[in-house]
Amino acid sequence: MENSPSSAASHDTMQERPVRPGTVIASLLVPITAAFGVLSSYYVQVIHEDWVDRQQAACRHMPFPKMEHVAAWSGPILGISAVVVCVLLARRVRRRYGIRLWETWPGLVAFICVWINVLAILLELFMLWATYTPDGSGSVLGDCEPPTGLVSSD
Repeated sequence: MENSPSSAASHDTMQERPVRPGTVIASLLVPITAAFGVLSSYYVQVIHEDWVDRQQAACRHMPFPKMEHVAAWSGPILGISAVVVCVLLARRVRRRYGIRLWETWPGLVAFICVWINVLAILLELFMLWATYTPDGSGSVLGDCEPPTGLVSSD
């Protein structure tokens, strides 16, 4: 068999293309996971504010919500997971197709999002740290009426 230009062209067309459904799904997991990490860290603040508001409304200190710890840990875990998915995807595309990740459109999206996600991971780690750091001032309960049975009248 002779290696003619037409056989080389047909061999190139039969080679797999890097933009396949699996590659697109894996590439889109990177920004989705990174976004969920940021939303999880934002949710830490929402939970904390709600907890402070409930304490002020009840005029007493309440136990710290465990869900805040879950949300605080979810942020960095999701952020780092997005980086891991991007690295694994880049290695697969490089090994299988011989091109760099950012040479495909879904890979470029994943690549850009993972670099932006580096800043988000810093925010997520700060929110995790803030969750475990005791609040020096504590929750201000405001003007609460003392219970009527404990007030002495002189």
